[in-house]
Amino acid sequence: MSRYKPCVHGGRIARVARLVVLMSLLSIGAQAQNRMPPIPDQEMTEAQKAAVAEFRAERGEPTGPWAVVLRSPELLNRLRGVSDYLRFNSSLPPRLSEFVILLTAREWTQNYEWSAHYRLAMEGGLSPDIAAAVADGRRPEGMADDEEALYDFCTALHRDGRVSDAAYARAVAEFGEQGVVDMVGLSGYYTLIAMVLNTARTPLAPNATPGLEAFPQ
Repeated sequence: MSRYKPCVHGGRIARVARLVVLMSLLSIGAQAQNRMPPIPDQEMTEAQKAAVAEFRAERGEPTGPWAVVLRSPELLNRLRGVSDYLRFNSSLPPRLSEFVILLTAREWTQNYEWSAHYRLAMEGGLSPDIAAAVADGRRPEGMADDEEALYDFCTALHRDGRVSDAAYARAVAEFGEQGVVDMVGLSGYYTLIAMVLNTARTPLAPNATPGLEAFPQ
């Protein structure tokens, strides 16, 4: 009996130790999931409070990438103006501007960005089949001429870092030079936002389902 009890006691200790380690790992994982959560108002600097007050007056509560960028309040102020133009006033209609954003989200496997803009793309008139192909990493079939020109231009820009003369000429013919610059602006701005979200590991909104899977390495 004297030999048996220490063995049981030791087993219990081992089980408790494994449980503590597991709980610690889960806690670390949860913290690592969101590296830069929203900053409570009472913990903001004066510059952050001023930036948030201005943002709330114009756009509402700063969530998602804005909660991250608030770490640099002057950058938040300046990016909001870029976002306002590209989101609401660019020369491209929503069907196309949101298409650019989905392509960018796919390139960076950025599910928060995809989730936020998929609905807007559908409301803007983009075909669900086109979005599904982009999510799968396939070239969509049945694209309209302007969608095809946009897809070829943006895909080349993301993957090659440049566009061919043929892709450029077709894009200018479809959208004009301002439209081409706005496409580049959308691609670059939402690349920045994807980088911000991927760096911070910003989680999806509650009840949102990831729409993108990582490409095989």
